[in-house]
Amino acid sequence: MLKWKSSSSIDPRDEHRDWRLIEAVVGEVVQEQKRARRWGIFFKALTFAYLFIVLILFLPRAGVGPVSDAGESHTALVEIDGVIAADQPAAANTVVTGLRAAFESAHAKAIILAINSPGGSPVQAGYINDEIARLRELHADTKVYAVIGDLGASGGYYIAAAADEIYADKASLVGSIGVTASSFGFVESLQKLGVERRHFTAGEHKAFLDPFSPLKESEKVFWQQVLDNTHRQFIEVVKRGRGDRLQLRDELFSGLVWNGEQALELGLVDGLGSAGYVAREVIGEENIVDYTHRPSPFELLIRDLGIAVGRGMGQALGVSQLPLQLR
Repeated sequence: MLKWKSSSSIDPRDEHRDWRLIEAVVGEVVQEQKRARRWGIFFKALTFAYLFIVLILFLPRAGVGPVSDAGESHTALVEIDGVIAADQPAAANTVVTGLRAAFESAHAKAIILAINSPGGSPVQAGYINDEIARLRELHADTKVYAVIGDLGASGGYYIAAAADEIYADKASLVGSIGVTASSFGFVESLQKLGVERRHFTAGEHKAFLDPFSPLKESEKVFWQQVLDNTHRQFIEVVKRGRGDRLQLRDELFSGLVWNGEQALELGLVDGLGSAGYVAREVIGEENIVDYTHRPSPFELLIRDLGIAVGRGMGQALGVSQLPLQLR
């Protein structure tokens, strides 16, 4: 038969032992958490030290490419690879650093711009084009040859137009002399979803590129004028660089792209051949030294931090990146 034990019959010593057991368990848990935190701090510090050492090890490898042959006569090479943008390897500052080093070399017989790019920022492409023109004036005896790989379109061709001569493969894609800007409009979608857009601005047209705000007809006209004006600048750069070699046709500046053979007929390029061919047969110096600037991991980190801060400030101020591209 079951018997219930009244509370008055509980031994106080048993209750005291229970509390001591609880205190011991809680104390052990706390100590375990402290140990876990200490190990966490240790491993984080170890990881930080490892990354710091890696950065230090890579720093000496930054900058201009191999210079072991720079004491001999050679053809200098500067690569422009990928999208031309401030946060990409083909940023103007990076490309210009390599160009300046190549032009300043007393042993560089000529310079090859190895271009493989779909285009990108008109500002970045313009910086590079202007710097090539300036360096050519300072070093009149050093010729610049642009060699297009798979793609030399839009901003890539904008840069190539600054060279003395342009070469491409017969299957390279060349041209795309135009300007593009694209976005989306979600005004009707918001209305169907029953979502109210609350966007406060100072300035009648401040939000004209906002995809959630209606686009006025006057704003369409204005934005098209911006595109047309930038397109005109592009055309002037190409005409100034190519001169009477261009076969002026209506479609030449329409944004179309051609292969190397067609580009040769249109006067967009001067010949067909690779960088090796140009160095050997055109320049007459097949010893090639790469002057392409390779930013160190530390430089990349600083650059990315600067871009991130700039974007954050732009978002805080309501300034979005304009989708204007030479692509």
